[in-house]
Amino acid sequence: MDEQQQLCFMNSSTTRKREDYLEWPEYFMAVAFLSAQRSKDPSSQVGACIVNQENKIVGIGYNGMPNGCDDDQLPWSRSADDRLNTKYPYVCHAELNAIMNKNSADVKGCSMYVALFPCNECAKLIIQAGLKEVVYLSDKYHDTPEMTASRRLLSMAGIQFRQFKPKRTEIIIDFNSINDPGIMDNTTK
Repeated sequence: MDEQQQLCFMNSSTTRKREDYLEWPEYFMAVAFLSAQRSKDPSSQVGACIVNQENKIVGIGYNGMPNGCDDDQLPWSRSADDRLNTKYPYVCHAELNAIMNKNSADVKGCSMYVALFPCNECAKLIIQAGLKEVVYLSDKYHDTPEMTASRRLLSMAGIQFRQFKPKRTEIIIDFNSINDPGIMDNTTK
């Protein structure tokens, strides 16, 4: 392209890229939260998103009953006189499902974005799968023995964990936005 063509291109190209796009960490945490919307758990909806070093999603999951087990026949309660009548012995956590749902040979060296800090059982899975980092939003069960054990295990295995600090409080998905005349042509806005 000669100098005159470059000037013409620069003058006719006044449209700039969007500045309010999602950064990678926001995007991956949002995918974890979107995945959580698949959970049928009435009290806790948790999602997880596994990402490789190239910022490609290689696994997602949410908390729910095991495949092939009728979730209408299993309990969803948090408490009962008999622990077998609670969800805890049955539910698969989002981290487990994300690892099992991987779409690559393995998840070694990947990062996991998850809504809640992982419990000790999930920490063991994360370690065994070879993940290198856990990025979580909430640590509301921080002082429980399971979370203390989880932090101990992750630290011993050299797996980094850090709390996600969102830059925005919400991300709105508007299915009607695709019909906005300016969505495909920013010059009309």
